[in-house]
Amino acid sequence: MVTFRQLRYFETLSRTRHFGMAASQCAVTQPALSMQVKELEQELGIKLVERRGNAVALTVAGQEIAARAEAILNQVRELTDYARQQCGVLTGTLRLGIIPSVAPYLLPSLLGGVEASYPSLDLLVRETQTDTLIEELIRGDLDAALLALPVSPSQLDTLELFDDRFLIAVQAQAARGWTPDNLHARMMRERLLLLEEGHCLRDQALQFCQVANVQARKALGAASLTTIMQMVAAGHGITLLPELCAEAEVDRQRIALIQFPDEPPKRTIGLAWRRTSGRKADFAALGELIRAIRTKDAAGAKPAKPADVD
Repeated sequence: MVTFRQLRYFETLSRTRHFGMAASQCAVTQPALSMQVKELEQELGIKLVERRGNAVALTVAGQEIAARAEAILNQVRELTDYARQQCGVLTGTLRLGIIPSVAPYLLPSLLGGVEASYPSLDLLVRETQTDTLIEELIRGDLDAALLALPVSPSQLDTLELFDDRFLIAVQAQAARGWTPDNLHARMMRERLLLLEEGHCLRDQALQFCQVANVQARKALGAASLTTIMQMVAAGHGITLLPELCAEAEVDRQRIALIQFPDEPPKRTIGLAWRRTSGRKADFAALGELIRAIRTKDAAGAKPAKPADVD
């Protein structure tokens, strides 16, 4: 009889295409994983993989079985989620993915809030970029993800939590030359410092630049917001900074934050989860907790004042 373990090992192997990596992800030895895959082949009576040392290639039948195995495993996860939901809201384990431009600024308060309000919840956090989070969410490796909305996959449901407006970060010594009337003209003349390819924050900033007809051809990519803010402080350019990140990233002696005069560009932060998940009550409760934490943190943060601009 085909076992759940065989399906899980084979599905992991089909994703990694490597026996060693699959064994590591399943927390078993490589021979143990290889034996289970071989037994699955014997049980089904078909060849699933072509072995090439540690690496593998799926046969045509193996590709179909891998897709069916993934669907079965997801159904089992949803069954487990439903059963867990009956034990109360936000209990047990919840695997949450968070994008890098949110995690460092919200996670410390979120973990404290979880400990205070939901002590029976074991919150496991994974920080990575949006595309990876969505892939892992759909695959079932994550239960929910905290990211910038909207997201496109039809398999996901979402919940908007809060808006995060963008500010212009400039070197403090250069801030006196900025006024509401010349803001866009000044932006056109500056080097725009952005995160490297793959970060949704970069895409959001470039989208604003396109709408506002701001020149972004001189954009320079960096791996972290901390790097960008150090470059801004040294006078090497400007950046669009989410307000969520400002309190942690900005040295007010070296960097000035400038508000947009009219409707500021913004991103919407929210939760996403699989539409078939049985934990919707958990995600609603988690969303309310995040909203409350963000409201409290924003009230205690030093605001970016219009007086920053002469």
